[in-house]
Order: sequence, then structure tokens, then C-alpha cells
Amino acid sequence: MTPSPVEPGTGVRRPADPTRRTAVLAVAGLTVAVVLLSAISLGVGAGEVGFRGVLDYLLDRGGARGDARLSLVVGDLRMPRTLTGLLVGAALGVAGCLLQAVTRNPLAETGLLGVNAGASLGVVAGIALLGLDSGYAYLVCAFTGAVVASGLVLLIAGRKGGGSPMRLVLAGSALGATFGGLTSVIVVNSAETYDKFRFWVLGSLAGVEGYGELGRLLPVLVVGFVVALLVTRPLSALALGDDLARSLGHRPPVIRTVVAAGVTLLTAAAVALAGPISFLGLLAGFVARALAGTRLAVRVVLAGLIGAGVLVVADIAARVVSRPFEAPVSVIVSLIGAPVLIGIVRSRHLAAMGMTDPATEERPAGRVRRVLPSLPAKLRGGHREQLRRPADTFVLRRGPVSLLVARRATLAALLLAALLLAAVVLSAYAGQSEMGVGRTFRAVFGQGDRFDVLLVQKFRLGRIVAGLTAGAALGLAGCLTQTLARNRLATPELLGVNDGATAAVLLSVTLSASGTFGAWWAGPLGALAAVLIVTAVSGGLGQRGYRVLVVGLAMSALASAVTQVVLSRRSLNSSSSLYVWTSGSLNGRSYEVAVPVLLGLAVLVPAALAVARHLAVLRFDDATAASLGSGPGRTRALCMLLAVALAGLAVGICGPVGFVALASPVIASRLAGPLRVPLVGSMLTGAVLVVAADTVGRIAFDGSELPVGVVTTVLGGPFLLWVLLGRSAATRV
Repeated sequence: MTPSPVEPGTGVRRPADPTRRTAVLAVAGLTVAVVLLSAISLGVGAGEVGFRGVLDYLLDRGGARGDARLSLVVGDLRMPRTLTGLLVGAALGVAGCLLQAVTRNPLAETGLLGVNAGASLGVVAGIALLGLDSGYAYLVCAFTGAVVASGLVLLIAGRKGGGSPMRLVLAGSALGATFGGLTSVIVVNSAETYDKFRFWVLGSLAGVEGYGELGRLLPVLVVGFVVALLVTRPLSALALGDDLARSLGHRPPVIRTVVAAGVTLLTAAAVALAGPISFLGLLAGFVARALAGTRLAVRVVLAGLIGAGVLVVADIAARVVSRPFEAPVSVIVSLIGAPVLIGIVRSRHLAAMGMTDPATEERPAGRVRRVLPSLPAKLRGGHREQLRRPADTFVLRRGPVSLLVARRATLAALLLAALLLAAVVLSAYAGQSEMGVGRTFRAVFGQGDRFDVLLVQKFRLGRIVAGLTAGAALGLAGCLTQTLARNRLATPELLGVNDGATAAVLLSVTLSASGTFGAWWAGPLGALAAVLIVTAVSGGLGQRGYRVLVVGLAMSALASAVTQVVLSRRSLNSSSSLYVWTSGSLNGRSYEVAVPVLLGLAVLVPAALAVARHLAVLRFDDATAASLGSGPGRTRALCMLLAVALAGLAVGICGPVGFVALASPVIASRLAGPLRVPLVGSMLTGAVLVVAADTVGRIAFDGSELPVGVVTTVLGGPFLLWVLLGRSAATRV
């Protein structure tokens, strides 16, 4: 038994550190596990070569290395593939561990922070625009995209005191969405690029043959690993705080820059070799922290071993679960990583890791409690009428019926209605034909040339109506969700609703005989299933802040993996058209698909207006809302069901159109004033945004069309960053 260390200068023995022994055992155990998994990986796969044949080849028994079949299967395919999986998994594990340490955030990971999306955009741009197809070329493109993404995320998260974990995750989501939108711009205009992209984006080791690509990228990985080991000591000092780190002789900005460079090298090389694989860095970093505690050097080693082991396990499973085909590695990793992400946010030790509920940081409830005790006195005084009717409102009376009208909100609604009319006129006029404004108006009313009438009434107006209904549904769903969560950044797409609805519609396509766009009703069902899972796992509808949003991110990842698998299993023509729809498209949409949403809005909008009063009270804490006569639980459940139904109907029409649900309530609130829940304004704003974005997508490129979801995503990412960087306390996260 090893004696306890002696405290210098005192002669007193310090108690033995139990985490040190645990860390040593963990390193030894994981090393043995990785070796065994590597052996299994060499013995499993196509080629009908078992473990005996692999052992004969490795030991060269009976001249086995001279056997052409053994040399091909073991020497050229399985050994390079296993070694690549080990290095890529270790690279992503170490990168995730470094990001978690430098940001002091257990949710930091290359996939969640947009680094993978940046690297993917670089690779896709290199394939489509430059015709590149070599490992070095992929590395340069992936490196450039990863540098831009990691630099922007850390810059945004570092503003104003370092940024909260939620700011970091949402900044990464915003940049990732923007880069994803730009990737879609390239892919939808090139069928050849999409055919390569739809398999590459899933992440796979199936294309590894020989050591050529690995040999070219190995120096980059080695440099990344060396940087990771060298930076552990100053990074440990940085965990004590910038001031103390400076007093110990370190420079925090330099440390963060070096960490970003190391993470970028590791991520860029991993993406170039195996494609984007999310959740692996998160899983490896979190488990390593649980085993090694605060010992960063040991955590880095453990994270590398865990990442290598998990990726090899996923690769083995990918070869086995769907023989004779191979399952995507990233899907297997997501099935492992998403539950771990959920476990992190439900962990009792989460607060000790630096995670707090951002909704509690501003303490709005405290201010409300200080104001509420004075309300009875005011009501007993002469201010009863003033409190009952605010200064910016007036009353419309007609006999026994009266209506309280807010001036600013009414003017904002009129302005938005005018903008909507202008957007509709522009959309009906804009297009590939040479039709003028006068001919367009005559065609709207069935007059003029028969071809003009057919073009406007049959195609353009039907598409416009579909866009209006989808945009209104998304705007109202976003307003309900944001008010419900008391967070301007809580939208259905961040809660997993959009991806769940999309996956459900695509599954209905797979099960249908026609193989077209599937049933519109599958969207609401998928959205409902997603939100039930998210709310149940996150602890109920009463949770707000990071927990619901992060579980929603995990749900989105799983549903997105299902979507990508469905697309990869279909023919190129069918997959291309479905990919455009999954990007959010109104192409081919008409009155028929808009009618169900119109009927849904006719029922759901009055219901939303009926709960508007209780929804406004929900802006305070639950105790305050209950004291004012509102049932928080009942109102919250009703609003969530309304938002899910609206978002699901919108996805059933045009696919997942991103950022409309986020931007519409923010814009409407700025116009109507912060004291009101802008339900009507959000609907009008959503309709304007979708119709305008669809028009831009139709006229932006001559001879081709951008899906409306691509336009809103490319423009919505910067909008989310503007919300994040805004000084208003209402939008601060």
C-alpha cells in the first residue's frame, strides 16, 4: 500500500487522493479496452476473413502476407480503417476536452459550437467550387472553415465578461446554422456535389483504403496532440481565473488562442478524414472529467482514449447492424452521445461544473416581488383607473360592448399588414416571366391572357398562400414558445420540434406508395412526439433555460440523424427533391396543402388569443402568476400544445424553415413594445418573412431557385448573433 504523501515543512501526512488512483486505473483499463476493440475491429467486416486469418496475417504464419486476399482485406482495408478510427476518435475526444476546459462549460464540443459546420462548409465549397478531391485539399478547406467558426464562437462567447454557457452554445448554433445554410446554397445547385455530400455528411470510415490520406494528415494530428499536451498546465491555471493565472506568469489571451489553434488542427484533420461526427468530444470530455476530476493532463489522455474507443465501437456496429450495407458512423455516435448530453443536464453536479439557469441570472422575479407589495396600496388609492388602463391605450365603445386598444400595438399591426401586402404583390410580380405589374394585377382577378391567369392564380398565388399560412403559424408558435420559456431564444426549432416533424414526414414518405412529399399530418404528430420526449426528459414544462434547450438540441441531433439516413437510402433524384424540401421549400406547394393549416389557424389562433392574458402573466415567476389568478401549469401545457401544433403544421407545408419562429416575436415585440405579448404581430411578421424570403430565393440566381429555408437560415444566423450581442436585458442570455 502506498503511504500518504507528507505535507512539506509540517511532517503531517496528507490524505491520499482517491481520484489519482481512479485516474491511473482508468488510463490502464481504457488502454486495454482500446487494444481489445482494435483487435475486434480487425476481425470484423466484409471479405470473410475472421480472427484466425487476421492473426495469421499479423504473424505471417505460413506466408499469409503473400496471400493477395488477406493482404487486401487486412493490410489495405481493415488495418488503415482501424488506425484512422483510433486517431480520429482520439482527436475529437481531446478537442472536446480542451474546449470544455477553456470555456469551463461541460457542453462545449466541436459539433455543438459550430466548428464541424464550418469545416464541412469548407470541404463542400472545395468540392463544388474548386473541384478538389485529395486529403491535403480537404485539410486546407476544412482548416479554413474550422478557423473561422472557432474564432467567431470564442469571440462572441468572450464578450462582456466571458459569456455564459448558454451564450456559447447558442452562438455556436447560430454560426452552425449559417454555415449549414451556405452549404445548402452550394449543394442544392449541384446534383453531383449533393450525391457526394449526402454520404459524406453522415460521417464514415468506409472510404479509408490504404495509408495515403492518413499519412498526409498524420503530421497535422501529431501537432494538434502535442499542442494539447503542452497547453494543459497553463490551461489548468486559467481555470483558477484570469487574474490568478496572470499572477502565475501566464497570459490568458495567448492560452485561449493556442487552445483554439490546437482544437482547429484536430477537428479539421478529423473532418477531412471521416466527415463531421458530433457528440464524440462531448461524451469523451464529460466521462474523462468524471474519472479524473480537475487533473487536466489526465483528463486529456482519458478523453483521447475514450474518443478512440467509442469511435471504434461505433465503426464496428456500423459494419454489423445492417449487413450487407454499412450504417453511418455519426448516427451510431449520436445514439450514444445524445443520452449522455441529456444525462449531463440532469446531473446533480451540473451547477458545480459552471452550468446555471440563465433565466435566474437576471432575477426578474425579485424585482416583481419588490413591486407587488405596493399594488394593494395603489389600488386603494387614486391610481386604480391608471393601473387598469395604461396611458398608451384607448377604449372603443359601442353600446354595452367595449374594447381596449393599444395605440402602439395597433399601429405596429397596421404597418406589418402593409408590409405583408407589399410582399404579396412583389411575390406575385417577381419570377422568371416578363409579366409586368399591370398584367399581374389583371391576372390576379382572372383577366387578361389565359397563360398569365394560369401562371398567377394556379402557381404563384397558391404558393404565396402556402407561404403566408406557414409563416403565420411559425411566427405564432415562436411567440408562444418564447413567452412560455421566458427566453427570447427559445423557439420550436431549438426544442427539437422542427427536426422531429421533418423526420416524421420523411418516414411517411418512406412508408407511402407514391414516394412523394408524404402526408402533411405527419408533421404535427412528429412535433408532438418530439416535444413530449423533450419535456419528459428535461423534467417537465416548468423547466426553463439551459435544461429544456439542451435536451432539445439532443432531440434535434437524433431526429436529424434519422433524416439523413432516410435521404441516403433513396435514389439520387428522389433524395435531391426531398433534400430541397428538408431545407424548407415552397416549390410545388399550393392551395391544397395550405388548406389544413388555414383550418388549423382558424382554431388555434382564437385559442392563443384567449390565453393571451394568462400568457402575459407567465412572464413573472409561477408564484406571482398564481397569486394573480392564473394557473401556470395549465397555461404552460396549453401554450406548448398550441406551439407544437402550429410548428408541426408549418413543417408539413414547407419543411423546416429556420429562424422565422425566432425572429418574428423579437421584431414584433420591438414594434409593439415590450409590455405586450405580440401574438398578432408575430403572425404578420412571420408571414412577411416567409413570403419575402421565398421571393428572394426565386430571383436571387438566374435559372435556379434557393429554398426559402436556406434564405432564412443564411440571414437568420446573423440575426441570432445580433440578439445575443444586444444590450437589451430582454434579449440577454
